[in-house]
Amino acid sequence: MTSTHEGTFEGLRAQLQEAAATFADGPDALEGILLGIVDDVDHAVREPLEIFPVCHHSPASAIAMARRLREKQPKVVYLELCEDMAPLLTELRNCKLPVAVQSFATEVDGFPVEWSPLSVVAPITEASAEYQAIAYALDTPGVELVLVDRSSDHVFQWDARATQSAGPAAPDTPPAEEEAALHGDAVGVEIGDLRPRFAELEEHLLHHGKVRHWSEWWHQYVELPLGDSDHDTYRQVMLLIGSLFRRLAPGDSHRLRVDEDRERYMWTRMREHLAATGTDPEDCLYVCGAFHAASRVAEFGVHGTDTFEISPPSATTWQHGLIPSSHAAIEAQFGLAAGSVSIAATVWAKNVRRTRVEPFRLAGQAGAKKSRAKARKAVAAAAGPAEAIPPSDKLTGFLQRPPALDRLDEAELLGWSVEIVRAARRNGYLASTADAIAVFETSILLAGMRDRAKPTPYDFQDAAVTCIEKDTVPGRRDVRRLVEIMMGGDRVGQVGYEALPPLARDVHDRLAPLGLKLQQTGVQRALLDIASQPELERCSDVLWMLRHLLPQGAARPIMGERKLGERPIQESWDLALGTYQRALIELGYEGVSIEQVLDQRLRRTAYDRRATTATVLEAVEDATLYLRSRRLADELGTHALEVLSAERSVDGAPEVLRRVRRLLAYYRTSEPVLPSWIESFAKTGYAHYCTLLPTAFTDEDATVRQVAATLGFLFSMESLALSLGCDRTQLELAVVQSHPEEPSKTALLWAAQVQLGHLSRADLRAKCDELLGNPLVVPAYPRYLSGFVQALEPVPGLTDFVVEAVSNAFARLPDPVLLPWLPTLITTLRSGGSELAPLLIREAGRTFPGRLAALDAWVPPWLAQPEPEAVRPAAGPEGPRGCTLLAAHPATCDAVASLLGCEGTWETAGAARTDRPAGAVLTGRHPETAAALEVLLAGA
Repeated sequence: MTSTHEGTFEGLRAQLQEAAATFADGPDALEGILLGIVDDVDHAVREPLEIFPVCHHSPASAIAMARRLREKQPKVVYLELCEDMAPLLTELRNCKLPVAVQSFATEVDGFPVEWSPLSVVAPITEASAEYQAIAYALDTPGVELVLVDRSSDHVFQWDARATQSAGPAAPDTPPAEEEAALHGDAVGVEIGDLRPRFAELEEHLLHHGKVRHWSEWWHQYVELPLGDSDHDTYRQVMLLIGSLFRRLAPGDSHRLRVDEDRERYMWTRMREHLAATGTDPEDCLYVCGAFHAASRVAEFGVHGTDTFEISPPSATTWQHGLIPSSHAAIEAQFGLAAGSVSIAATVWAKNVRRTRVEPFRLAGQAGAKKSRAKARKAVAAAAGPAEAIPPSDKLTGFLQRPPALDRLDEAELLGWSVEIVRAARRNGYLASTADAIAVFETSILLAGMRDRAKPTPYDFQDAAVTCIEKDTVPGRRDVRRLVEIMMGGDRVGQVGYEALPPLARDVHDRLAPLGLKLQQTGVQRALLDIASQPELERCSDVLWMLRHLLPQGAARPIMGERKLGERPIQESWDLALGTYQRALIELGYEGVSIEQVLDQRLRRTAYDRRATTATVLEAVEDATLYLRSRRLADELGTHALEVLSAERSVDGAPEVLRRVRRLLAYYRTSEPVLPSWIESFAKTGYAHYCTLLPTAFTDEDATVRQVAATLGFLFSMESLALSLGCDRTQLELAVVQSHPEEPSKTALLWAAQVQLGHLSRADLRAKCDELLGNPLVVPAYPRYLSGFVQALEPVPGLTDFVVEAVSNAFARLPDPVLLPWLPTLITTLRSGGSELAPLLIREAGRTFPGRLAALDAWVPPWLAQPEPEAVRPAAGPEGPRGCTLLAAHPATCDAVASLLGCEGTWETAGAARTDRPAGAVLTGRHPETAAALEVLLAGA
């Protein structure tokens, strides 16, 4: 074979050497680069195992691949793809392309924890050479498909060597469409990464090619010329481009090392397979990116050295599956121009019709036109493997050939122009037939200005933007986006039911009673009348768990809520499981059921080293709410005790108080006895917060709301804690030891003293009057009021006093002090006291008059003088009557007295004492009520 290739490119070498001497004024580095490129092409062509260079998502590569597979009919196809993804490729027939093969790991072992979760994706479209190779190998009997690229584990192993981040670089601007994020933060494995790594080179090519971005340059100068070329021309040109970009790549040592290690890895795997199976290299085809095809590593070729050692995989457990992909996701992940993959799909369909090449499609796949039998028959009917013919020099003719003058397809361009005007009018643009003519002519004009024989889709896109969009965008989509949609749109793939992991299939089965097509993209409305169809309650349980596990838009409740101790009656949901299929599939990597996944996540959250008491209590509530698991709730509740004991501040007190109150109310109404963990939590929390209370009052970092929540926990849990053996002296000592300096905390302390009985209301009212009477303290009085408002959390009985204090402030504070404080009071109530505002509003409604006319004569209750005690009327001639009903029926009173342990005897009418009033004393003091009742009864 080596002898047959001698002198193949001698003529091209001589021409390039002469050109280098002419342009560089003598031999120098330019000659070495140009001749080195020819040597790389010659080196790859000489290899006995045929190398087929490709570019990812290139229609020209896909057409050349389909043509070559039918001509050569190889028995083994080596493919540049992660070797651990091989078992998934058979599931592609159950999917609608584009989809991505994914490796996923949630728990890492051997990698930095902050990298978790690890994800590697390899997107596959129909207009790609690798899909043609996969379809040929899987549907042709006797053909073996071997993936030879590094495993998913080695992808991160080699990144770890340079201590670099595992994730790809984020784009400058996030994609606007949701489909652009279908791959998430996964590392992309791209077959045929063919783009200049030398920024100046790419800028030079774009400038002289009169294009805006790399995708347009590739379409104009590679896709179109290679679309109709023969195999040898295609192969040599792709090897030439790969060698050029490789030799002009910047000196990134880590990236170069990874590229070379990948090449060593792949050739090592291929030689191992050849040695194990005894396959003739002439019967094999190696499909790889053009960048790797022009390799000069020592391990290159079937006769290369075997010095490369493949490191063992880490202990990380990898899960594999298929996830939906989209054109926008591929463009966003690999830095392609928006709409380029859609245009490539359109070019692919056009090339198939023009060249009449029969592409390979997996039998049974959505969109396949032939069954498996027909596909096999087509391959079998093809001509046998062509006899090996020494390739000739095709590069010289290709490089010297002028651009082919492809005549203008006026019908196609006119159809585009009419269609874009129709789409623009549907989206609010004032477009007309004149605009269609303008777009048609402008496209031809732009192509001529850019030295193109015919307008490309990119020329048409620029012309449409110029002629239709002008200066405004009336709708959600601009004209550029409309052109992308017209060229094929952002096709979103779909993973079929059979290819879903067990968890996803279980979710679809359990939601089957809803009667919805959950595989479809878009939002669907689900109505659950659980009262009339109790079996739908199981669907409700699944939906609430999905809402907890999936992104917000996947399952969104419209009507209905889930609270502790409540049963659903009717619910309404907006479901988009087809749109969020990737998230549902990735749940399947974590477990076999959503209950298991939710259980694991709750445990992971609760036992995280950064978990707080409030976080653990939230996990307890979720375990009770969604899983109805008493065992898990008890376990996590016990762990909450340990977390609470380790906390040294009251930062989480508001959330702890809110959640423990809710859990306590639930257990008291639904359980015969309280769980032991919540009793221990009340007892431990009582002692714990008593210890932290004095420090919290003086700590500047502790807010008033946090201290109020601490007091709220102590007062609300006091009865339960005392019944479990706690001593109230702990709380009293903690209050006595508290000496706050901040006015709002001082007011909070006074409220606590009132609750404990250490301060009367009269004394508290006197303190407030003293503050209002002191000119030096008046500016700080609003801060005292803020403390009183927060005091409603631990001492709700002070609501009437807070209304009184606020009213006095409005009445007595000067405007320069009151007006600046009003916005602060409103924002404080909204942010930290929204649940306290209804208490104040209800109390103010009871206190203030309901009509404006009554306001002038209204006297506040706290300012009204107490009425003098009414003189008791003298007894009549029959003497004091007393409570005659009790005297007539003493049995009831005797029973109550015996129950209370009271001893006494009944007085007779004659022995009644005259030194104390007899009968109902209250009616004697306030006779108006009795008189009004008498008038009412008399009138009736």
